[in-house]
Amino acid sequence: MVKVAPSILSASFNNLALEIDNVVKAGADLIHLDVMDGIFVPNVTFGPLIYKDIPRYEGVEFDAHLMVTQPEKNIQSFLESGLDRISIHAESTDHLHRLLQMIRNHQIKPAVALNPATPLAAVKWVLEDLDMVLIMSVNPGFGGESFLKGMLGKIERLKEMIQQQGLTVEIEVDGGVCPDNIRDVVNAGADIVVAGSAVFGKPDYAEAIRALKNH
Repeated sequence: MVKVAPSILSASFNNLALEIDNVVKAGADLIHLDVMDGIFVPNVTFGPLIYKDIPRYEGVEFDAHLMVTQPEKNIQSFLESGLDRISIHAESTDHLHRLLQMIRNHQIKPAVALNPATPLAAVKWVLEDLDMVLIMSVNPGFGGESFLKGMLGKIERLKEMIQQQGLTVEIEVDGGVCPDNIRDVVNAGADIVVAGSAVFGKPDYAEAIRALKNH
């Protein structure tokens, strides 16, 4: 069954801890944390200090997606924030392999994120060093964007690459995933889907998560 990772970018920040508690109780498998610096993407969100104050839940991973320029400048603060997964954009650094090694050395699962126009060749030579590849199915920076259907083929080709190398790398898909398209996304090869408004935009979080899982 596909895993669902609600993105707190779409949650109410008036009581973030309660929002996270509610989606965990509703069946979330991961909590997705979007970090934006206003340079790599046009929006600005939050940094690692917020994560330290959020309660942890057994069996629920905290999944940070760093949409920042030159993440190597601030990676240490994220490594010390109690995160379970960290995704680095291939487009954001000249030192991708080094960053992935640093993440792994801190017992955190390393991942690479790819923007829609970035080819899969960007992860070819680091694929065996990863726990996950994050495929952006919208142009990053804002919530509530529409799914780019052309990414289905990209997901399929990535799944083939992983299988051909005999790896167990997970595929996470982020952007515009909803009950109307999740069947196609999962059939293409997604293991994890990030859901913002598809969960936090609904009155019943448990029902929203079930609608995604029971595609």
